[in-house]
Amino acid sequence: MTYTHLISADQLKTLQASGAPLMVFDCSAELGNPAKADEMFADQHVAGAQQAHLERDLSAHDPTNAVNGGRHPLPKRELFAQTLQALGFNNAMQAVVYDRQGANYCGRLWWMLKWAGHDAVAVLDGGLQAWQAAGGAVESGPPMARPRGDFTLRPALRALAHTSEVAARLTQPAQTLIDARGGPRYRGEVEPLDPVAGHIPGALNRPFTDNLGADGRFKPRQQLRAEFDQLLAGRDPAGVVHHCGSGVSAVPNVLAMELAGYPPAALYAGSWSEWSRTPGLPVAKG
Repeated sequence: MTYTHLISADQLKTLQASGAPLMVFDCSAELGNPAKADEMFADQHVAGAQQAHLERDLSAHDPTNAVNGGRHPLPKRELFAQTLQALGFNNAMQAVVYDRQGANYCGRLWWMLKWAGHDAVAVLDGGLQAWQAAGGAVESGPPMARPRGDFTLRPALRALAHTSEVAARLTQPAQTLIDARGGPRYRGEVEPLDPVAGHIPGALNRPFTDNLGADGRFKPRQQLRAEFDQLLAGRDPAGVVHHCGSGVSAVPNVLAMELAGYPPAALYAGSWSEWSRTPGLPVAKG
């Protein structure tokens, strides 16, 4: 069986026991403290997991190697494929991604693998906490060494939106922007990370945490559908473009919409951090 959106802790244990080609990625992170990711991984992770570091593995820092701007630019697909190869990943593998921060960071790798043409990738529902609660095996220390993989790119399965495209369609009703940041940042009341406070004019607000229940797992499909229907209020879901601060925490909204039965929506990975640094672009508050 191929998992393309979510996988439960029990399903992952069954998959491990089956001997099917599999790689589990720990994407735990802490914004503003990149070293914390290494500390968390070394302290405890799913047994056999590899680490996918937000800054080192899932972002580009040389503009010539990036496809967008902002605080966490996406690396070019070819460079991302090389990263996957270095981690030992192959096209035949089922990927399972998780973190311990409510899917805030692991969604980044879920989306990037889809963007690289790999459909067999799923988020561990409930993260490391759910895995531990289910009695899943954990270990400490560095990741296990693996032979170099032979992952090759395939046609992208998810759409990437760029600043120029978002700006050109800003007043068009066919585009609906959904901002995954918390309410205070969206309204422009506070801005701890970017140079300008506020949001892209016309954007709707749905904090990514709204997709999770009290148990840390994604809400049921019908509940997610009802909530997104209410948010969209008749707008065409085909025109939705998701964004956040730097293209990371928007992905839980992308995933939740798909869980709710909508077709895949585009991701504006540059997000507010690129928009707010681009001269001449409008800003809204409130």
